[in-house]
Amino acid sequence: MAVEEGKDLGVTLRINPSRLFPLRLLQFFLVFLALGLGLSVFSMFTVRYLKVQNFVPVTQTILEQLPVKHCYEEPHSLESWIRPPSKLMHTMNDSELLWRASLAPRIKTYPFKRVPKIAFMFLTKGPLPMAPLWERFFKGHEGLYSIYVHSMPSYEPHFPSSSVFYQRQIPSQVAEWGRMSMCTAERRLLANALLDISNEWFILLSEACIPLNNFSIVYRYISRSRYSFMGSFDEDGPYGRGRYNENMAPEVNLSDWRKGSQWFEINRMLAVRIVEDTTYFPKFNEFCTPACYVDEHYFQTMLSIETPHLLANRTLTYVDWSRGGAHPATFGKNDIKKEFFKKISESKTCLYNNQPTTLCYLFARKFAPSALEPLLELASDVLGIS
Repeated sequence: MAVEEGKDLGVTLRINPSRLFPLRLLQFFLVFLALGLGLSVFSMFTVRYLKVQNFVPVTQTILEQLPVKHCYEEPHSLESWIRPPSKLMHTMNDSELLWRASLAPRIKTYPFKRVPKIAFMFLTKGPLPMAPLWERFFKGHEGLYSIYVHSMPSYEPHFPSSSVFYQRQIPSQVAEWGRMSMCTAERRLLANALLDISNEWFILLSEACIPLNNFSIVYRYISRSRYSFMGSFDEDGPYGRGRYNENMAPEVNLSDWRKGSQWFEINRMLAVRIVEDTTYFPKFNEFCTPACYVDEHYFQTMLSIETPHLLANRTLTYVDWSRGGAHPATFGKNDIKKEFFKKISESKTCLYNNQPTTLCYLFARKFAPSALEPLLELASDVLGIS
């Protein structure tokens, strides 16, 4: 009896917890349901009266503005390759710039509509006193020219946004007259201009240069020429062959030595040859130092060796050496008369595409700032620049 009562008690202890468990589970479920309903009501109230939904687009907008790095990017279009740089200032050093500019397509025809332009490259110390005359020269010919200015690094230009010279300065370094830094500056100008695939012709000018004709004549003259315009001649005496250093052989022999004007106009192919040169540059850099003025010999000799058949062997820039000295004559206010320009136009006869012509100069130098006012007065009648 005792044993049976013990069995009954054990059964009772095992059955009671099993009956309580469903009740506790039901209570937990009811509490959870109440909390869910409460949160739902609270959310509806918040959305309706506090307008929390406005935060969602803001969050999405912020996320959309964050940079996202995709695992796969679409290849660049042709437009991205041929588009000229939006800004001329960059962080490339000279080695990087020359390498980038030396890249040239092997196929000569272009798979897009290309309007060839003239790159006007101004090598200056600072201000451009003839800028108002050049502004009139370029006016109305947008899309046919590009402008590049290499000045002293310390110079800060202040051209208005309406000027053709506005933000046309390139990263520059000090250029010393008669030294390789001058040619390096010219290569820097060429390299920056080559970054625009539409630039086909390249003209080197100074702050003291002026145009002698209007833009249409200049463009037609250069674009129709079969030759590039760089003076390159063999000159005896101390200022010619006398500047040659025999240490430049075998790359440059005495018979190769040439001299010519610093101011040139060349086509794109020759511009690429100049910026990619690593053969002649070291020789001229080491062995052509004053009194060997490298800007009168380096490009002239190199191109005469490599591409003599592409040179007209003359410059397009008029200078007057008749007064003697290391520098040409400078023209001021009192020199600017109609007779002055008539003298220039009748000063010589030359060959243009192997035919004789009296139109030999398109530019002239050196002009002092005082010459600007009379130049602007005569621009329409004498230069054809309205």
